[in-house]
Order: sequence, then C-alpha cells, then structure tokens
Amino acid sequence: MKLRANNQQSPWKKAGISAFLLLGIMLISGQALAKLNVVTTLPDFAQMVEELGGERVETQALILGTEDAHFVDPKPSHLVRLNQADLFVVIGLELEIGWVPTLLRQCRNSDLQPGSLGYFDASTAIEPKEVPLIIDRSMGDLHPGGNPHYYTSPVEMMQVAEALSTRLMKLDPEGQAVYESRLNDFREKHARKMKEWGEATAHLKGKNVVQYHKSWAYLLDWLGMKAVGDLEPKPGIPPSAGHVTKLLKLVKSQNVEFVLQTVYESKRLSKVFASKAGARLLVMPSMVGSYPEVKTIWDKWDLMIAMLTESK
Repeated sequence: MKLRANNQQSPWKKAGISAFLLLGIMLISGQALAKLNVVTTLPDFAQMVEELGGERVETQALILGTEDAHFVDPKPSHLVRLNQADLFVVIGLELEIGWVPTLLRQCRNSDLQPGSLGYFDASTAIEPKEVPLIIDRSMGDLHPGGNPHYYTSPVEMMQVAEALSTRLMKLDPEGQAVYESRLNDFREKHARKMKEWGEATAHLKGKNVVQYHKSWAYLLDWLGMKAVGDLEPKPGIPPSAGHVTKLLKLVKSQNVEFVLQTVYESKRLSKVFASKAGARLLVMPSMVGSYPEVKTIWDKWDLMIAMLTESK
C-alpha cells in the first residue's frame, strides 16, 4: 500500500514559522526606525538637531533655558541619557567645565569621549571673540579660549548648524539625502530671517548697552551695538552696590540705551542701575526655553529683536 505524503503542517510547526517571521519583521522594522540618539547640553542645540535631522534623530537637552550652563549639578538621569547616546553636543570653550567632564568620566560610553565621532564641541565651528591674552585668577572667571556665549547670535549659530549637519551625516550616512535637504531648508530660513531682523534693527547700530555678564558680545557685534560696561565687577563675580555706583559715573555721558541680562540673573541691582542711568532693562532669552513661548531658536531671536525694537 502506498502512503500519501502529508502536506499538512502541524500546528506547532506553523506557530514556529509565524513567530520566526514576526521576529524578522520586528528586527527589520527596528533597524529601519532606529534613530540617532543625540544628547546636548544647550536646549538650542537639541532643537537645531531636530530641524536638521527630522525623523532620523531623537534629542534630549541636559539643561533648561532658565538655567545657567556654568553651574549645573550632574544627575543620575544625565548619566543614563549619555550612556545611551550616539552623539553628545556641548557648548565648549570651558563653559561646562564644572560638570560635563564628570559626566563623561562616569557615563560608561566610550563613543562620546573628546576626540571621538560621538563628541561634538560646537565652539570649534565658530571664531571665538574676546580671547584673553593673559589669564589670571584675579581677573575673575575668564575662559582661556574666548567668550563661550556665541549661541546668542544667529551668525555663529549658522556656522554651528553647518558643522553639526556634517557630523550627523558621518554618524548616519544612510540619511545623507535627508540631512542635506533639511540643511538647505535651514539655510533658506536663516537667510530670510537674517534679512527680516537686519531691517528691523538697522536703527540700533551704534547704540550703547551695559551687560550684567559678558553674555551678549556676539549678539552686539551682529547688531553693530557696543557694550560700555558690565554690572559684574569681574566675570562670574556678582554685582555689588559699590561697583554699580562706580559704573554709573563711568557711563554717565555715554547715553546707555539698554541694560541686558538673562532670565537666571538677579534683577535687583540691574533695576537700580537702569533706573539711574535712564536705560531700559531687558531680560533677554539667551536660550530656547528661557520663556514659555521660546520653543525654537527662531522664537528666541524673534523675541530678542522685539524687545530691542519695542517703543518705550
């Protein structure tokens, strides 16, 4: 008697094949949907990476726009984020020297160490201003490589965007076409906004300001304005009543138009100085998130310009 071949598969075999196929689909889908995990110190960089990378990136910033990036306490949550990151973007010029090196030592991610492809010091994309010729502790909290507050200016931040896009392409070469397209969009928007801001601020050229901290050098250079004094007697040293009194005498004849400071700096002596100098105190958004409505770098500069050009 000839036996007929049994073409029917057992339920267990069918289940095994289905599970194998499902696992394969999940793995392929996971690879296709895998995003570049980017951690930044500055919230502006996180938002910039989102614009440059779109769906190919996932971003997290370690600080808020209301915090002073000089002084941040390393947290366990920071270490977890860095341990899982593909790219770490820092401001550089030793602005984060008090906390970032500690995080890098403890995060157990060799791909993010300085000199590696996963470590991006954004200050290397710009030409630093106010580089000190002499470094002395008596001069306050000076940064040897220059002023690190370049993120207040759209000129320097465009240079950062170009370099950052190149780094994203190196880390994710399969997404090159996406990154190039989005960088072109970024360039076009930047050019359009620069024209708009330039027209709105033309009358500010030559105006004198006093800063709380040397946070606005790059912004002032872009706008053609001039800082004639700082409320801090030395960088990083809080203002004192005595210094404010001396500064008032020094700038008395210089027609100070504005006093500029960030949201995280005390307004107590700033208000006194502005009132006695006949100037307007502007608490400016130095970073994304400084105010609830500042959700992008474009929002930041829009609000800056609105503050500077608002009628008294």
